[in-house]
Amino acid sequence: MTTPHRFVSGAIDLGEVKARAEARQKAHEQGPATGGIATAIDVTMDNLENEVLRRSTQVPVVVLIGTPRSPDSEQLKADFTALAANSGRKFIFGYVNADTDADVAQVFGIQGLPTVIAIAAGRPLADFQGGQPAEALAEWVSSITQAVGPQLEGLPDTDVDAPAEEPEDPRFEAATDALNRGAFEEAIAVYDAILAEEPKNADAKQARDTAKLLARLSTVAPGEEVIAAADADPTSVEKAFAAADTAVVNGAPEKAFDRLIALLMATAGDEKAAVKDRLLELFGMFEATDPRVLTARGQMASALF
Repeated sequence: MTTPHRFVSGAIDLGEVKARAEARQKAHEQGPATGGIATAIDVTMDNLENEVLRRSTQVPVVVLIGTPRSPDSEQLKADFTALAANSGRKFIFGYVNADTDADVAQVFGIQGLPTVIAIAAGRPLADFQGGQPAEALAEWVSSITQAVGPQLEGLPDTDVDAPAEEPEDPRFEAATDALNRGAFEEAIAVYDAILAEEPKNADAKQARDTAKLLARLSTVAPGEEVIAAADADPTSVEKAFAAADTAVVNGAPEKAFDRLIALLMATAGDEKAAVKDRLLELFGMFEATDPRVLTARGQMASALF
């Protein structure tokens, strides 16, 4: 079970999907239905845009491209249907019959049957081919949902009205003032105090992680020499961290993520834990549904699995 590079470059033909979606009814164009969401669906070209790509902005969607002629396909279909039904709406399972919906199979660019692909925020994260024991499927799905599920919107609750937008937290003013003065540690302390009271305050965590990056960069000037030093010494965690910070500042966070994920697979013990923590910190600087973050989270889950 891997996260192949061919998916990172976009094997799914979104242009074709969108062209077909635009020709459908207005209700479909406005997004997935908010009620009566099935945990397992048959995927066709007519519902691919809404029930797979858009739905994957809410929860991960696991898609099986198979055929009734394959015992492995039929077993995977039965196992994933059961897993989805018992998942507490943590993921949706979609089945593509490659015999009757060959155009959908072609959209996914598959190379063999059966193929299973996990999708989040409209992008493939991980896949595998062939049959797998039910226990392995459960572990694989769990690693996906734990890695990216909390970063997605979640399925809608039609019984609860959307909350009104909250005003800006006045506690952030002191941290903002500290950042403007270049007092990064002071700003970090403010955010830490907020998180001590509210550990799940996403705004405070994102601001704190950004302040930490600014603090590190205040002592090390980012530049190509930092990246060159890390390339020349790929086992150095310290140099990799500096190069990752530089990549983020240069507007290429995906390069930072790739570097640290590669290091994650080459380290062990305390070093591995430190690399994982730094990855999570960098993820926190971006929107939770940023495709680059979701892709990297899927790769990190595969590296740790």
